[in-house]
Amino acid sequence: MILAVCAVVGGLVMLVWSADRFVEGSAAVARYVGMPPLLIGMVIVGFGTSAPEMVVSALASYQGNPGLAIGNAYGSNITNIALILGLTALISPIAVSSRVLAKELPILFGLTLFAGYQLLDGKLTKTDGWILLAVFGALMAWTITQGLRRRNDNLNTEMESKLKAYTISLKLALIWLFGGFILLVASSRILVWGAVEIAQGFGISDLIIGLTVVALGTSLPELASSLVAIHRKEHDIAIGNVIGSNLFNTLAVVGVAGVINPITISSEILYRDFLVMTVLTFSLFVIGYGFRGPGRINRYEGAVLLASYVGYVVFLIVSVMGAA
Repeated sequence: MILAVCAVVGGLVMLVWSADRFVEGSAAVARYVGMPPLLIGMVIVGFGTSAPEMVVSALASYQGNPGLAIGNAYGSNITNIALILGLTALISPIAVSSRVLAKELPILFGLTLFAGYQLLDGKLTKTDGWILLAVFGALMAWTITQGLRRRNDNLNTEMESKLKAYTISLKLALIWLFGGFILLVASSRILVWGAVEIAQGFGISDLIIGLTVVALGTSLPELASSLVAIHRKEHDIAIGNVIGSNLFNTLAVVGVAGVINPITISSEILYRDFLVMTVLTFSLFVIGYGFRGPGRINRYEGAVLLASYVGYVVFLIVSVMGAA
């Protein structure tokens, strides 16, 4: 058991570090090939910060641990909105001035409902997985089109400022790009093994481990990125990280897991975890869209989001103790 705990802790540390190197390398390479800052932020950096969820869920599904795969994806979405945005807004209220992000908020909520519709029959088939990936591909195409049309968007300005930090050479960027990805896969394997061992050792489901420990760990890149962004008053980047990550988790991460191995969806996933994720996503749409002007998440709303996360985790812990 001690070895499993060390594997989870060490795997998470290496996962976060390698994800950061992967993001830095891929963003720097994208700059060298002349990609616009807005697209680098929405596609390259967004993919990079969600890479831990993708690799962990893909490996978990491949190794026959569907609960860990689906729990990691949905748990990360809950963590992103309730913990990351809640904590970030408590530190400094978040203003949403980017119209590209404003358009993505209702899209995120709509696609969340669509993903839930797929689960109503109690399973995520390979066909369902391919459909999610196809929708994700269409969404990426739309995002790229929007990014190219709105080069004067506020998010583009913030990303241009942020990307000035990625001043490494092309050679080093390529090393970080490929080396970071290799370490990402290796650390994910270690993490998945440790998480499964702990779940089996304590007699709890891998779903609970995925929803809590693994989801929190794989969301650390988004947390770090959002806290840095809000410190620099780059509010659109802070909320853009969460929107992009949740879209990626809902479509690509779950889609890949389903394509690798069909997943049986238990009633607790649908009526507890997915329901919590949907309510939080709707709340983010309501408070962040800005129906009468720029959207804004104030400190009070941030406190409510953070309290929701604490309440959800406590509920999971109590449910596990009650079942023991």
